[in-house]
Amino acid sequence: MNEEYNNVQLLEIDEDNQFQRIDNFLTSKLKGVPKSMIYRIVRKGEVRVNKKRVKPEYKLAIGDVVRVPPVRTAVKEQNNVNLNRVSTLESHIIFEDDRIIVFNKPTGLAVHGGSGLNFGVIEGLRALRPQHQFLELVHRLDRDTSGCLLIAKKRSALRDLHEQLRSKQVDKRYHALVAGEWPANCFKVDAPLQKNVLKSGERLVSVSNEGKPSETRFRVLRNFTHSTLIEASPITGRTHQIRVHCLHAGHAIAMDSKYGDDDFDAKLKKLQFTRLFLHAKSLSFNHPVSKERVRFEAEYDSALSKLIEKQSHEI
Repeated sequence: MNEEYNNVQLLEIDEDNQFQRIDNFLTSKLKGVPKSMIYRIVRKGEVRVNKKRVKPEYKLAIGDVVRVPPVRTAVKEQNNVNLNRVSTLESHIIFEDDRIIVFNKPTGLAVHGGSGLNFGVIEGLRALRPQHQFLELVHRLDRDTSGCLLIAKKRSALRDLHEQLRSKQVDKRYHALVAGEWPANCFKVDAPLQKNVLKSGERLVSVSNEGKPSETRFRVLRNFTHSTLIEASPITGRTHQIRVHCLHAGHAIAMDSKYGDDDFDAKLKKLQFTRLFLHAKSLSFNHPVSKERVRFEAEYDSALSKLIEKQSHEI
């Protein structure tokens, strides 16, 4: 598919794009245009800011007027996004306004394409909302983890929410089913984590004194005969943090292919349960515009709900 920008565009910069580099701004506006072409039109002076030539690293200010020349390029067919899969994403949107989307991510779906994948949540939502120039992930979830995922629809919202993440104003609560009886007095795991990349490219995380400081708080929700439903609140945001901290505490998460308990998982397979039982249940933060404290919850999928029901009968 060819996408054409046949006419000169004059774009006035508002607060949403201030402080952004001109090359990054052009990349977001000229979908599918290679970065090499963007750098070329900037260097040749075809891009002007307030009628003057600028360098690619120029940072935009409110009121700047950017002249964008005509550009013609070939764009991939909607990133090869499977339109049938895209249409199913709509039903997973928990909340949406002009600044944010809160999404209940299904298990098995990556948050973005890459590593051999050409389809992820963000590619799907961009295909679902082609009218929005800006859609970016605020944070990430592992591919096998389900639940609350936050997406920003404006750069200003992304900046605000990233600052809230840095200052620990975002409260994330996960539900996990773990092997055995979680100790009632285990409220916190404070163990440094180190990321290791195998030759295959697979990422494995382990507790190590040489790792980064990592803390997760825990609360028991329900006790079953051979397992415990817990709530986990990560204070830091390391890769695979909750999964490794549960393993470190001696209670692996159900059906964790990297850090699991084989005996526990074998029992669950007999119950036709095959997915990781880690679900981002709720997300609380200050809305980037109103500053009001908001909280969203993601419902369990049918597999999680059915397993909890089966575990309940064993009590």
